[in-house]
Amino acid sequence: MGIFKNFVSQTRKPEGFLGKMMVNGMNGGHGKMADWGMSHLMSIKPREIVELGCGGGRNAGELLKKYPDAKVTAIDYSEVSVGIATEYNAQAIKSGRCNVQKGDVSSLALPKEKFDLATAFETIYFWPGLEKCFFQVAKVLKPGAVFMIVNESDGMDETSLKYEKIIDGMKCHTIDEIEEALKSAGFSKVKSDHHKDKPWITVIAKK
Repeated sequence: MGIFKNFVSQTRKPEGFLGKMMVNGMNGGHGKMADWGMSHLMSIKPREIVELGCGGGRNAGELLKKYPDAKVTAIDYSEVSVGIATEYNAQAIKSGRCNVQKGDVSSLALPKEKFDLATAFETIYFWPGLEKCFFQVAKVLKPGAVFMIVNESDGMDETSLKYEKIIDGMKCHTIDEIEEALKSAGFSKVKSDHHKDKPWITVIAKK
């Protein structure tokens, strides 16, 4: 259990060799779920996007493809994730369309009301207080901007709840819990979708 716990705990804050293995695995392993989540972004045309908890940078890259006129700022508090995301998006960084930086969602050091879209894929499980962190997200979004959360767990599936007991600091949230925290943080017009066959969820809110 010791080695297994050490490895799966890298989902929280990847570090060292095991962290690099985990982040590289995330880029491939969560792709279908992330693309399903992105399919819910139908009518917006963001110019400034912030990708929170960017992991290995795959989703930042997909957002750049989806919105060719946009710039993406990718944030993660893991140095390993920042390094891999930087390599993954090297071309976009070179062209000035992407910026990858270390940052903490509980205290975002970003300009206020800068972004049209914020995304969070497979990351809010580890955020230290949803309402507090959602307020930080709201602070950096323009009025009318969109915040999208995509999770592999709906907060009730057996597999994720098993990992919740193994990984320190992990909390699987239900749609109702997420929606309530978003509204408390100042978001409105919250909509959600649950995958028909899997416990995947997408929650979208407007500031």
